[in-house]
Amino acid sequence: MLQADGVRVYTNPRAAPRGEAYGAARAAILDAGGFAAAEREISSWPGYAATPLHRLPGLAAELGLAELCYKDEGARFGLKSFKALGGAYAVFRLLEAKIEARNGGRPVSSAEVIAGAWREIVSGVTVTCATDGNHGRSVAWGAQLFGCRCVIYVHQHVSEGRRAAIARYGAEVVRVPGNYDDSVRHAATQAARNGWTVVSDTSYEGYRDIPVDVMHGYGVMAREIVRQCAGAPPSHVFLQTGVGALAASVCASFWLEWGERRPGPVVVEPARADCFLQSALAGRPVAVGGELETVMAGLACGEPSPLAWEIVDAGAQAFVAIEDRFALEAVRRFAQPVGGDPAIVAGETGASGLAALLALMPHEPIRRALRLDAHSRVLLIGSEADTDPQIYRRIVGRSAEQVLS
Repeated sequence: MLQADGVRVYTNPRAAPRGEAYGAARAAILDAGGFAAAEREISSWPGYAATPLHRLPGLAAELGLAELCYKDEGARFGLKSFKALGGAYAVFRLLEAKIEARNGGRPVSSAEVIAGAWREIVSGVTVTCATDGNHGRSVAWGAQLFGCRCVIYVHQHVSEGRRAAIARYGAEVVRVPGNYDDSVRHAATQAARNGWTVVSDTSYEGYRDIPVDVMHGYGVMAREIVRQCAGAPPSHVFLQTGVGALAASVCASFWLEWGERRPGPVVVEPARADCFLQSALAGRPVAVGGELETVMAGLACGEPSPLAWEIVDAGAQAFVAIEDRFALEAVRRFAQPVGGDPAIVAGETGASGLAALLALMPHEPIRRALRLDAHSRVLLIGSEADTDPQIYRRIVGRSAEQVLS
């Protein structure tokens, strides 16, 4: 383990060699067919558009990199987060299965469901989940889009702005004590008691299919990136990690698409919620406790998803834990571009890849361990924009609209 001011780095001794095939065991979790099916479905929804991949030569030069790119998910379906791809897709897949079970197995399209053709069946379904904000917003939006009921649980540290944003999509939002992992358990208990269906991006014993649908949905973003890179894969990709669903999805997608040319994923977590780094040290999934409080709210998770771990454990080049101050600095740096770069509105979680770079690039032993140098082409995943506009304004001193004007 390498440590410096506000950052810890563990290079992964179990990382698969670049020439290793993706393999049947990993394909039993996430596979090319599942990613392709998700893209066909999601790209047919009203309002779908590929999100931009920004190139930031000015910031790359400041950091001593050959290239720096940022996949900006801020405009995804109006939800300001990549999560729109996962939760809503899983809601549709759930409703699709229930409708087909009642109609003799005839395939059903999302257009039919949106139009209300199966209202009698759909209106009897209630979906639920726990959330730090973005996933719950996606599930609520999907429930509203397709016409079912939705109950979302948020823990005590979720901001009021993020709670209200979920409620705007018609969900019943219930605040519960404890941290994110406590709210996950509470949602599961309430679902079992009331006959609801949990739509979560984290797996656990006996609960697999829906998290797999969520992760396949996230793969739409990765497939867009592959096309936007036009045959020139990055050398590194920084992947923020809460329960690990995003990291696993992107890692699997790039492995399947690029094979031995795939970038080396660097997993990024808050210092207070570093369950993947601790799991990497232990060589198995382990949980971290406590309040897990961090400004990177979407990453305040103490337990890895077991399915995500199976892919990330072999796919990640390294695990990085950073202090919150770097995330705040990264949000400001995106809002104050240099060298002709575009201004970018990034939330605290969305900026965590840049936050990791800001934390580690001043330290030569860490740069060397991660092979980050003047030849590196780095991809950052901008997983969210200003999902809480009031918090964003406090950090930057301006609103998102002012930053982009």
